[in-house]
Amino acid sequence: MTAPAQVAYDDVLRVWREADGIAQIEHAWLFDHLMPIGGNPNGPAFEGWTLLSALAAHTERLRLGVMVTSNRFRPPAMLAKIAATVDVVSGGRLEFGIGAGSRPDVPLARREYEAHGIPFHDSAHAVASLAEACTIIRRLWSDTAPFDFDGDYHQLTGAFCSPKPVQRPHPPILIGGQANSTLRVVAEHADLWNMPGGSIDQAIARSTLLDRLCAEIGRNPDEITRSIILPVSYDRPQDTRRVIRAALDGGFSHIVLGLSAPYPDRAALRMADTIIAPLSDGR
Repeated sequence: MTAPAQVAYDDVLRVWREADGIAQIEHAWLFDHLMPIGGNPNGPAFEGWTLLSALAAHTERLRLGVMVTSNRFRPPAMLAKIAATVDVVSGGRLEFGIGAGSRPDVPLARREYEAHGIPFHDSAHAVASLAEACTIIRRLWSDTAPFDFDGDYHQLTGAFCSPKPVQRPHPPILIGGQANSTLRVVAEHADLWNMPGGSIDQAIARSTLLDRLCAEIGRNPDEITRSIILPVSYDRPQDTRRVIRAALDGGFSHIVLGLSAPYPDRAALRMADTIIAPLSDGR
């Protein structure tokens, strides 16, 4: 994962193109913030989906996505259209990441809403809106005729998406978040669930809750791949490997290595040599 803030486009492109040639690296991710949430608050931050489309055109193999899209930023029908376009550009490599949106207790994340004229509703509104958005997006990717949608948070008339995504019936849906209400949306809609921080023990506890929520609605929890973002230590890769092992032991099979900027030379190859290969060898 290369957060597209406090970096130049060429830096992100360099890491992604290198990673595209390393078979051990299966997927690559951006984040969805309109302004930096760390470092210089007035520094550069690229719009995630625009950048993702450019990177999709410059890579051939990597699965790719935004971890995770803020459902607050874009109407769901527009987001479905954007995502379908990226899936076509990438030749069917999109992993569709989405979440309720930034938490109100992160001031640098909260400010981007007022700065761009985007309303910031409470958490209950955000999660319920997310649930409706997931239904709308899936239908736009799969329905073969226009449809109307009259929800509590979204209303559409004659909604239709063409072209459809390359992947059928639709790109995998990854939902990020850890609140109880968000995990209920995960149980209903997600193919993958991402734990966006916290300790391994917290992640395992949230995963156990997700199992229970799946059971409540009659869904097999094994249908949902468990994903986690883990920060990389460039200087102490053994520390990163230790945390990855704990995540794997806890049932998290989709590991996202968070790279901090500035990215070192040959950053992707360095991750493969110092983290991925030793783990594969049991070290």
